[in-house]
Amino acid sequence: MTKHRLTYKEKLLVAGTLFGMFFGAGNLIFPVHLGQLAGRNTLPAMAGFILTAVGLPVLAVAAIGNTHSEGLQALADKIGKGYSRIFTCLLYLTIGPFFAIPRCATTSFTTGVLPMLGNAESEAPALFIFSLIFFALVLFFSLRPANITVWIGKIINPVFLMFLAVLVVTALTNPGAAASLVEPAAAYQSHVLLSATIEGYGTMDAIAGLAFGIVVIDIIRRMGLRDDADIAGQVLQSGVMAGILMAFIYALMILMGAQSRGLFEISENGGIALAQISGHYLGSMGCIVLAVTITFACLKTSIGLVTSCAEAFLKMFPGRCSYQTWAVVFTVFSFGISNVGLSAIIHYSLPVLMLLYPLSITLILMALFGTLFHHDRHVYVCVTAFTLPAALLDFLKALPEPLLIRLHLEGIIQAAGKMLPMSDINLGWVVPAIAGLILGLILMVNRKV
Repeated sequence: MTKHRLTYKEKLLVAGTLFGMFFGAGNLIFPVHLGQLAGRNTLPAMAGFILTAVGLPVLAVAAIGNTHSEGLQALADKIGKGYSRIFTCLLYLTIGPFFAIPRCATTSFTTGVLPMLGNAESEAPALFIFSLIFFALVLFFSLRPANITVWIGKIINPVFLMFLAVLVVTALTNPGAAASLVEPAAAYQSHVLLSATIEGYGTMDAIAGLAFGIVVIDIIRRMGLRDDADIAGQVLQSGVMAGILMAFIYALMILMGAQSRGLFEISENGGIALAQISGHYLGSMGCIVLAVTITFACLKTSIGLVTSCAEAFLKMFPGRCSYQTWAVVFTVFSFGISNVGLSAIIHYSLPVLMLLYPLSITLILMALFGTLFHHDRHVYVCVTAFTLPAALLDFLKALPEPLLIRLHLEGIIQAAGKMLPMSDINLGWVVPAIAGLILGLILMVNRKV
């Protein structure tokens, strides 16, 4: 007898696994920092952040399921074979060994271990030892991908949520100040909704959703579903269930960050803010609670990312390396990058995210609504071709200022920015994408006439 849907228990397990893979380093540090920045403007900040940090990831997972694709590369093939390989490699390396996986280890260290170190001179060797142990655990679990629902969904998730609840409930029931009385930072006194959507980019979840989609599909297939339409429906349901839990936690953490302004100034990053909050409310025990919470959150996400990256590169480059070899390579490389520190990783990841997000968003939307234009290749190519230059402009704008000056790019960026509507709020790609859509539809109609 053919199985057409998952049981409720199986849906919860898949949703829990997806939530566990999504909710890691950025999901903890960015909402708290956003709350500190937004102050009394927490409600629009929540809406903007949840739009990109929850809505887009759920749509990304749904896009993979809706198109019955065997992964991101197959989905991007609609644009072109060469483009799909380059885009897929860049996306997986970004959410993998270049930025997201190392950030998991450094976030765990910065928020959980660093506050307990009395000597700043011991920071570098301590980070080395911590990241070595962290990635040894990541590699152990990643080499056993068939058990990912057990490791993440049944074991690591409950421990993480239990410790996170202790911190959040304690802070919210004893606020340092009412959020409505906290003065927002200059950047969040206007255009709060749009500013918060850009902050949501930092979680990397929208681009991670394109990568995690195939992992979820494989899990559902192992549970007995075979029909593509049935799998697509279950992927969407699991994504929505995971998204609801993520949105709820984000709202609480943004509020917690805003209320902490009655106790602390705006921190350099959310990791420092979390350490300050836990230390204030839970004392010396707070360091332990936070260390366990952060480490488990980041550990489960790292396992999901290494697994996704290894499976993706195994399919992109068949016969080159085994899954186990890719997993080892990505883990070792992530270990090396993690030792540059949290602030540096966040700083250098921003330009790449500003490039990838517009291309990812347009791909997700075309995949979801592709039936309206029969997934015509002209539309995919035109939208991407028009979006790419604007995304490259956002990439250049986000580069470190000394580098911009050295490359003499300020004039070019200013001139191009004046030509693109909404460029000042990093949405300059929207109008070109719409123009590309119109041109693609015209070409599609003309071809059929």
